[in-house]
Amino acid sequence: MPRISRRVNSSSYEPPKSISRSRSRSTRRKRRHEEGDEYNSSYSNERCNRSRLHDQGTSAERRYKRSHRRSPGSTNHQRRRLRRHQSPGSGDDKMHHRHHRHKDRSHSKQRARSPVIEDDEEGHLIYKNGDNLADRYQIIQTLGEGTFGKVVSAKCLKNRDQIAAVKIIKNVEKYREAARLEINALEKLNAKDPESKNLCVRMIDNFEYGGHVCIGFELLGLSVFDFLKENNYQPYTIDQVRHIAYQLCYAVRFLHRNKLTHTDLKPENILFVKSEYDTQYNQKKKRAYKMIKDTEVRLIDFGSATFDDEHHSTVVSTRHYRAPEVILELGWAQPCDVWSIGCIIFELYLGITLFQTHDNREHLAMMERILGSIPYKMARRSKTKYFYHSKLDWDQSSSAGRYVRENCKPLKRYMSSEEEDHRLLFDLIFQLLKYEPTQRMTMEEALDHQFFYKLPAHQRLHDKEERSHSLSR
Repeated sequence: MPRISRRVNSSSYEPPKSISRSRSRSTRRKRRHEEGDEYNSSYSNERCNRSRLHDQGTSAERRYKRSHRRSPGSTNHQRRRLRRHQSPGSGDDKMHHRHHRHKDRSHSKQRARSPVIEDDEEGHLIYKNGDNLADRYQIIQTLGEGTFGKVVSAKCLKNRDQIAAVKIIKNVEKYREAARLEINALEKLNAKDPESKNLCVRMIDNFEYGGHVCIGFELLGLSVFDFLKENNYQPYTIDQVRHIAYQLCYAVRFLHRNKLTHTDLKPENILFVKSEYDTQYNQKKKRAYKMIKDTEVRLIDFGSATFDDEHHSTVVSTRHYRAPEVILELGWAQPCDVWSIGCIIFELYLGITLFQTHDNREHLAMMERILGSIPYKMARRSKTKYFYHSKLDWDQSSSAGRYVRENCKPLKRYMSSEEEDHRLLFDLIFQLLKYEPTQRMTMEEALDHQFFYKLPAHQRLHDKEERSHSLSR
């Protein structure tokens, strides 16, 4: 029978079942293979995203984990998962994955070697105990914090036996600039006094770390203010006041001799070399108090120190220790330091601030209540609006006027004893608090004041100088 030739409509054509089944299996196999590749790709992307999220923890976690973890792609568990889902491959694929893992590990090590330096909103360096500073120091703990930055105790990595106080300046331009000026002043002082015989803190290092100026100092104890505060403002004894005041005058004399004004003298910037103390019981107050063992001190914080030939800003000094010529905008020089010393000695003796105020007019009213009227010449020269016909414009009957009248009294009425030592101390304070800067006692004169006569010979440092000079002649 002859064959009949016919055209077949492809849309209605059905292949034989055996062929259809065979092609169906082939199609399903191909689809599975493509889906497998797609799954591996999506799994890889998901894994990569998880890795990124893992790395985006808090900055503190990142810095801590970076040196203690491997790359997320290099754990055994994840490697097994990767092998389970990857499409069949040749030995080249395995080599590729081994190379990829090795690359991850090397990147992880590189990140551990180069930690991210981060700052908080105020510009302080973010760190934790144990962190390194520029491969020079390892941070032990925070000692204090101020507007300029933070101070930490740190172990020197080159000399493990050396512990330093490192001042970490905020990553803010005005504080960086102030720090550079402080370094300049300290370098000049160190050159003049390499052994720190003049009782100014010794700078041992300075460097920059991620935008932060860092200054390393010898490690000292508490400030005389912090010790006073921790001791419930129990005043220092008259002998302790004598030794601390003498050292302060001696250190400031060294600055003034080198044409430098500190401009920020206050109890917070006078540090004990050691803070060890004994505990004694006060029968009158019925409580225990601390007695510092060693009253040797150092002067710190030269961030505002100004040489005679440098620009003098209008306002200097912390409010409570600010001289009248600064408030009256009459210009200032080294005598403004002398005024601050008078206020500091008073505070050490009584445990209270002499001028507790935050207002210029009230500050001047307190001065007049304690020290007498401000000289006519100073009032007339001042261009401020605090005077009317050269007299302080102050309402005695106001609430502020009553506060000053009730809380301030003439200087000598603050003496806690009429004994000779106390009388001499207040004579010294009065000489340091003269209104006219030219009439104030100089540091040379202060060191020879009778109040310091009772100091033991080994503590009268300027006497040693005179003896050594006479021997050298």
